[in-house]
Amino acid sequence: MSKILRVNMKDLTCKFEGVPEEYKLFGGRALTSAITCDEVPPKCHPLGPNNKIIFAPGIVSGTNAPTSGRISVGGKSPLTGTIKEANAGGLASQKLGKLQIRAIIVEGKPQEKEKFYLLKVNKDGAELLPADDLAGKGMYEVDEILFQKYGKVAIVGIGPAGEMMLTNSGVSVNDMENRPGRYAGRGGMGAVMGSKGLKAIIIDDEEAPGVGIVNKELFDSGRKKLANALTTHDVTKKGGALNTYGTAVLVNVINEAGGFPTRNFSSGQFEGASKISGESIAEICKKRGGEGTMGHGCHPGCIIKCSNIYPKEDGTHHVSCLEYESDWSFGANCEIDNLDQIAELVRICNDVGLDTIEAGCTIAVAMEGGLLDFGDGEGAINLLNEVGKRTPLGRIIGNGTEFTAKALGVSRVPTVKGQSMPAYEPRAIKGIGVIYATSTMGADHTSGYTIAPEIMSVGGKEDPLNVEKSKLARAFLNTTAFIDSTGYCLFIAFAILDIAEGFEGVIETMNGVLGVNLSGDDWVNIGKETIDKEREFNIAAGFTSAHDRVPEFMNIEKLPPHNVTFEVSEEILDSVYKE
Repeated sequence: MSKILRVNMKDLTCKFEGVPEEYKLFGGRALTSAITCDEVPPKCHPLGPNNKIIFAPGIVSGTNAPTSGRISVGGKSPLTGTIKEANAGGLASQKLGKLQIRAIIVEGKPQEKEKFYLLKVNKDGAELLPADDLAGKGMYEVDEILFQKYGKVAIVGIGPAGEMMLTNSGVSVNDMENRPGRYAGRGGMGAVMGSKGLKAIIIDDEEAPGVGIVNKELFDSGRKKLANALTTHDVTKKGGALNTYGTAVLVNVINEAGGFPTRNFSSGQFEGASKISGESIAEICKKRGGEGTMGHGCHPGCIIKCSNIYPKEDGTHHVSCLEYESDWSFGANCEIDNLDQIAELVRICNDVGLDTIEAGCTIAVAMEGGLLDFGDGEGAINLLNEVGKRTPLGRIIGNGTEFTAKALGVSRVPTVKGQSMPAYEPRAIKGIGVIYATSTMGADHTSGYTIAPEIMSVGGKEDPLNVEKSKLARAFLNTTAFIDSTGYCLFIAFAILDIAEGFEGVIETMNGVLGVNLSGDDWVNIGKETIDKEREFNIAAGFTSAHDRVPEFMNIEKLPPHNVTFEVSEEILDSVYKE
């Protein structure tokens, strides 16, 4: 029987509750957003006692459905002030699913300031333990300490950035090698976890009952259909683009399309793109050998395996994973074309507990503000290390792009609702720009990955420079909210957009687990309803259509090489939620 674990940090109690009837179809994002909307006052301070942080596996997480190990982390964002769901791979989601825990809700604040705790969850229940020995430590050390003490458990935790409640702090989830490279990074949810005095959660699924699958025959039918789609589609199959070169396979593709943000979004092409591409990463992994590898999975049961382990020159582990967004944010956006320097910047983020997209954009703004020169990789490493040293400058950097831009008087600030834009230029790829502008969570490519049809010709073909993208955006927003609720990786979208049987498989696995008979439209409508709830929360928090806009400079400055501005009218942006 599925249950919810409620953890009160004020009185240090843990109790289990039944899943309310109105939540019976909800997992992942649908559940984190529903609980946030129902229990968190929209106008509350994100770091105050009335905010909550919710951890929710997807409906199929913990089963043997392929590529189904994603966890949602939700609440009110201290970075944007909006509702937030951040998503991660790693070990946590499947272990929670096997324990039949639909969500963990952490609320209240400890009565003793600067006191941190460890939440231990297993088949026997849950308890809070002192974490004085972990406070102040980076996530590499925390993961090692807890793995040695508790065995092969899932570890969810925060680094020093989260302890300091910096608004660019993320929530780490350990991977299969017990490294902290899997982050629910965006929106500052690590700061919310830090505000609760919660340093880490360990999840032990030994002798767990497992996911209760109501209709096993239907589930197995769907699992096979989805697996077949994923293993035959050119993007997701073994030996396909993602498996061979990782997500950074997009570096050359997006650069060629003129939509690769460079030098703090001042150009759409980077002259050093080939040096930081997925092809170059794969070549280095092969040349250096040792622990270096492509085709690495971010969680057990992943069959896409788009991750990698990037090695040092001697073949030992440097960082995992060096993916497209992180590679870009510290690479082209900072004019750094040295993969070893980029890898070190990502490693620092993984240890200190920072979102790499926001951190790279922050460094780029600092470069534009004259704190260091574009292309200064060593200077970027030194600057990012200030966060872990807890210096005043480090606290500025750790609070993200918009905060740093204000401190340095920079006007080219690539944010929406306070959150940095990822690695696709809105002026060159209009659909993703509409997603950035209208997402309930600030600029976020994972809110609706229109890059699939706009650049990759997956699920149809869309002209990236065409401004009429409101219907496309709403369709992707709805469908993505649904996928984020399943436990499946968003990358299954590549296959299910082109292979109808793959989408049928997703629906059958969901229906099989829950014992329902909903259509694909029914499930996607739950995604739409999730978006609508999130919008209602934001409106109650004070957000209006005036916040659904790209930054001013994108409507003024023409972007090379296309030499165009954003050009999407406010009427088109406002029509997204009228479709």
